Amino acid sequence: MLARVRSATLRGVEAAAVWVEVDVTPGLPAFATVGLPDSAVRESRDRIRAAIKNSKFEFPMERITVNLAPADVRKEGPAFDLPMALGILGATGIVKQAALEGCLVVGEMSLDGSVRPIRGVLAIALLCRRKRIATLFVPAENAVEAAVVSGIEVIPLASIHEAVEHLKGERSVAPVTGRLASSAPADPSDFAEVHGQAHAKRALEIAAAGSHNALLIGPPGTGKTMLARRLPGILPPLTREEAIEASVIWSVAGLLPADQGLLTTRPFRAPHSSVSEPGLIGGGSIPHPGEVSLAHLGVLFMDEMPEFSPRALESLRQPLEDGTVTVSRVGGTARFPASFQLVAAANACRRGCPSMPSCVCTPAERQRYLGRLSRPLLDRIDLQVELSAVPHAEISAEGGAEPSAAVRARVLAARARQAARFAGSNTRVNARMTGRQLRRWCAIPPDAARLLGAAMTRLGLSARAYHRVLRVARTIADLRDCETIAADDVSEAIQYRSLDRSF
Repeated sequence: MLARVRSATLRGVEAAAVWVEVDVTPGLPAFATVGLPDSAVRESRDRIRAAIKNSKFEFPMERITVNLAPADVRKEGPAFDLPMALGILGATGIVKQAALEGCLVVGEMSLDGSVRPIRGVLAIALLCRRKRIATLFVPAENAVEAAVVSGIEVIPLASIHEAVEHLKGERSVAPVTGRLASSAPADPSDFAEVHGQAHAKRALEIAAAGSHNALLIGPPGTGKTMLARRLPGILPPLTREEAIEASVIWSVAGLLPADQGLLTTRPFRAPHSSVSEPGLIGGGSIPHPGEVSLAHLGVLFMDEMPEFSPRALESLRQPLEDGTVTVSRVGGTARFPASFQLVAAANACRRGCPSMPSCVCTPAERQRYLGRLSRPLLDRIDLQVELSAVPHAEISAEGGAEPSAAVRARVLAARARQAARFAGSNTRVNARMTGRQLRRWCAIPPDAARLLGAAMTRLGLSARAYHRVLRVARTIADLRDCETIAADDVSEAIQYRSLDRSF
């Protein structure tokens, strides 16, 4: 007898529908799974056999063939355990085929028949809404995550026995209603705790207002890491659409908390300098998201940036330019969103000397150390800020520093101006303006044009750096609540190309 159950597999950060077809025919006992299954899917036969027997159902001692269609798409993970088990029970008449129509089933099986959580449930729930599938059966621990998607009925299952009783009408499992997770507590880190470094604070305010990339350069102890870790406190909150977009990636990676349907704050990822290129960009035999995708719509902080491997650093060029990452492997090709804000920190020299007057490194050594950051990569970093040691008088001063709340208010006002400007387009922030939008929104007066032309000649700016200066100037004008870019805005934007001046 044949039974069919609808399920899903993950392809990048999206889910694709899969039909689980189970045929039980007389013959010598055997269990075959076809349709490009990976090892976890092939091993499911042992989990399913034990789960069905331990749930007091009869396991057929006949020939069982499971086909995962479409057969040309590779299937991975244990999410097919539950639909395969229900397919076997449907093929033996314990569950009616009609009860399995109009629903999608995912879940991993334990040997005692209980259902374990899986990753990527949010992407699967979005697939159900897109395909107009009315009911989604998920592990109970994934129910809150799936229920944030409106328009579908989410049935939480704790065991296969509970699933069978619900499908037979013997027991009704109440669907989980959609709800947003409560907001996370505010980060106690505040700009008011950072003494001095007014120039760097101003640069990070501009970075937050326009989602620009920033590089902080200076000797150890000048507050580079402290400043960078306080950047999320002045960023605007996630909208619901942005929260779903970012949460899908975390769900696919298996990092979304079980009791939290959506991310409530912008992601902040800080990989160690020893991270590999696949760990940073994404990869694997079947592609999985890397750190740049986990930081989507948030911040990627790279401390001691020159210490990262050259391959890892150069791999950042595509996502910084396009906002996406394409990973091609034998097992498939995946496209991951990676529209993140890069904030990096670097010492001025390899030894990390405390200050320039006492630095024992030669100019050539300092040049060689920062030379690990290639010019094409630096072109994609809008704000390059040099920090110096904070004087004792500023360190010991009490109060006076501006709190993050005041800075955030200005950032929100600038973002609101950008939202109105780019309404109806795919652009959200100044840093992502297209060439056509640059020509429309970044017109500069003649004196500013002469200033920018002179800077291009003296600093050797590339065309990409030229356009990034204009984007930064546009953000500075937005912070002034002004629609036109002034010469002072362009002048300040040029000041943030410190490495171009150094080289």
